[in-house]
Amino acid sequence: MKRNKPKYKQIIDAAVIVIAENGYHQAQVSKIAKQAGVADGTIYLYFENKEDILISVFREKMGMFVEKIQEMIAEKDSAVDKLFVMVERHFQILSEDHHLAIVTQLELRQSNKELRHKINEVLKDYSQLIDEILLDGKENNEFAPDLDIRLGRQMIFGTMDETATSWVMNEQKYDLVSLAPAVFKLMLNGCGSRSR
Repeated sequence: MKRNKPKYKQIIDAAVIVIAENGYHQAQVSKIAKQAGVADGTIYLYFENKEDILISVFREKMGMFVEKIQEMIAEKDSAVDKLFVMVERHFQILSEDHHLAIVTQLELRQSNKELRHKINEVLKDYSQLIDEILLDGKENNEFAPDLDIRLGRQMIFGTMDETATSWVMNEQKYDLVSLAPAVFKLMLNGCGSRSR
């Protein structure tokens, strides 16, 4: 497996930095190779092309994302607690790696249809994790019995994603993690309208 070879992770980490600093379209394979400290040709032992590098970066980093969140929510009993941990950890992972935040929030927004399809494939594990929390909450009467899981997932992921994107667009000038409680409260209680 290429993923177990020593230079694979080195190249992935280098790609995150180069793509974040130069943008996907300006991130030449030679720049990634230089950042990784390998010869240009070495890149092609691991990846087919630059698109493959971007998808691999997302697959590896999103896999790490899901793994870390799963570890932390495993310690929680209630779906409400799991949801809060997920939101907080999502923001924490991004705030600890500014290059990764730029890549996931900006550079992965590619107009290429095939690339978008591959990115959506990688997101399936994260979507499934959100679904599990929502189903758990429905079964334990923590969430409304008529909660639409699909819509709930889209709202939760979309809210986290947009909050993180705004933070990146504002050059990460404020503390993203400190927003987790307010974001979580909105997810749980909506706008608290009294009119219906």
